[in-house]
Amino acid sequence: MTPFPPQEPKIAIRPLQRRDLEAIGAIVLRIAVGNADANTNEKILIQSPEVNHLDKVNETQQHLEKLNQRYGLWKILSLFPNPFRYELCAYVAQEEQQVRGMIQVKPFNRTRSTWRVERVIVDRRTRSQAVGSLLLRHCFETIWEARTWLLEVNINDKNTLALYRQNGFQPLAQLTAWEISPSLLAELQEREPDLPNLLPVSNADAQLLYQLDTAAMPPLVRQVFDRHVQDFKTGFFSALIDGMRQWFSQTEVVSGYVFEPQRKAAIGYFQIQLSRTGKEPHKAELTVHPAYTWLYPELLSQMARIAQDFPAQSLQLTSADYQPEREEFLEQIGAQRIAHTLLMSRSVWHKIRESKFALEGLQLSEMLQGLQRSRQPVPGRMSWLKSPRQLATPESTPSHTSAGEMATNYDSPEGDSGSRGAEGQRSRGAEEQGK
Repeated sequence: MTPFPPQEPKIAIRPLQRRDLEAIGAIVLRIAVGNADANTNEKILIQSPEVNHLDKVNETQQHLEKLNQRYGLWKILSLFPNPFRYELCAYVAQEEQQVRGMIQVKPFNRTRSTWRVERVIVDRRTRSQAVGSLLLRHCFETIWEARTWLLEVNINDKNTLALYRQNGFQPLAQLTAWEISPSLLAELQEREPDLPNLLPVSNADAQLLYQLDTAAMPPLVRQVFDRHVQDFKTGFFSALIDGMRQWFSQTEVVSGYVFEPQRKAAIGYFQIQLSRTGKEPHKAELTVHPAYTWLYPELLSQMARIAQDFPAQSLQLTSADYQPEREEFLEQIGAQRIAHTLLMSRSVWHKIRESKFALEGLQLSEMLQGLQRSRQPVPGRMSWLKSPRQLATPESTPSHTSAGEMATNYDSPEGDSGSRGAEGQRSRGAEEQGK
């Protein structure tokens, strides 16, 4: 007999538990050691937009530590609707009681129509492509709210790009991470920004910020992001959690927007996260209307002036390939490129499955019986009309009718009465003979 080849162990996908964090940390360490000895094309990606593998490993280890510290809080918040309900939305791949990988996802917008893949970690000792595909497909099939998936990956990680392309992701935009040094920030602080209509951000400005965000993006990116006015509002519970997060991380967030009184529209927006300890760089978000690109130096000078009250650190921000004016200005002032990533997306269409019980419970015979009439119809007003046969009378029969025509007219009333008379005479003759 021909022996059957040994079957590969089955990989099970289940939600993340606290005890899995230690095994995930060990996988990250093995990836770091393996990447130190492997070629660039053989390295396994820990999904992160950092510039090199060492930074990605450090960032992932810090994230796992914070996740372990706040596991109880995120677990409680996941039990009821709130803005931080999906902070612990993660799944692990388990093979023979061993954790082989993890994926963490999160909603990208308020309606949860677009979800973002935050990170994918796969053990380099196992089938990395197969485990990564199983984790991704499990999220596609499990999270029915998601119509579009979004992720960001380093453009130099060939294996990870192949994994995502294999699972249907397509390039959406190219992103570049920039870093402005503290010395360059000091030079920008000396310039007085010309922003007479700079206003603080509140929930009342959500409509203006939504219109600015819509105008600053190309149609395809706008369709994938699928943002609405509610995405630019902050609820009481969200503000409370954000305040607690800033207090624990010792950071402060400052934001503002530029208002154009003639058009009654927002033409520029910035948000900067400042580090009080000086251990982490400042991070900024910038949105400028395409028709008002002269705002870039003004807004950067404003952010540099805000950062001067905090420990000297570099400022990091991002630009997209559909924002050439921003990239040109950053190169002009001497900002440094620190990472080049690719924004990818894919759509998901969930097939509606028909239930067999619903089809079996449908009794066609009972339904058809209900369509049949249960009694004779009630005569209407036109029931006194007779058929054409009954309308034929002796007066209406012409006298010049031929004998052949009379002989063949068996259906006429005269023919019927004649036949009935002949039958009556024969019956009476038979009775007389019997007497």
